[in-house]
Amino acid sequence: MYKIDKILIGTHNKGKFKEISDLLPEKLEKISPIDLGIESPKEDGKTFLENSELKANFFCNKSKLVTLSDDSGLEIDCLDGQPGIFSSRWAAEFGGFDNAMKEILKKVKKTNKDKKAQFVCSLTIQWPDGKKISEIGTIKGNISSKKGNNGFGYDPIFKPKGHKITFGQMKYNKKLGMDHRYIAYKKLEKKIKTYFR
Repeated sequence: MYKIDKILIGTHNKGKFKEISDLLPEKLEKISPIDLGIESPKEDGKTFLENSELKANFFCNKSKLVTLSDDSGLEIDCLDGQPGIFSSRWAAEFGGFDNAMKEILKKVKKTNKDKKAQFVCSLTIQWPDGKKISEIGTIKGNISSKKGNNGFGYDPIFKPKGHKITFGQMKYNKKLGMDHRYIAYKKLEKKIKTYFR
C-alpha cells in the first residue's frame, strides 16, 4: 500500500473537519469535500459504523482520494439512546443545535430518570482500491444544563465522567485529547500510522 501524503476528510461539518485535521499528522495535506464541490451522501445506515463506512465509500469514490469519514452523535440513556445516529438531523429538525439542546433538556427533565449519556464516534478510512478500516470510540458522561460556548454540536450539555465541566466549557486542546473522536482515532492510528509519510 502506497504512503498517504494527502487525505480527504469526509465531512461538511467545520467543527469535525478541524478536530480530525488536528488529530492527523501535521504534514499531511487535508482536503475538504467542500473544496472539491462534493455534496454529502444520504445517511441511511442503521448504526454509526454503517454511516461512517457509507460516507467514506461515497467521498472516496467521488474524489479518488484516501478518505477518512466520521459518524458521531449523542446517546442518552433515559431517551432510549436518542438522538443517536439522528443527532445532526434533530438539530436540523429543531432549527439548530441551540433549539435541539433545549428540546433534549426538556425531554430529559420530563423522564425524571438519571442523566447518563455517551458520545459515540465511528471513524472509517478508505483507500481508492476499496480497502477500509473502521474503529469506534465512546466516552461516557451525563447530560448537564447548557454551559460554555466552546466546541460544537451538543458539547455544551455533555459533562464527561470524572469532570466537573461540560465539553462546551473545556479548552479546545483538552477536549481534543480525550473525546470520542480522539478515542476512535487513537485505535485507528495504531493500524494506519505506517501508511503516513
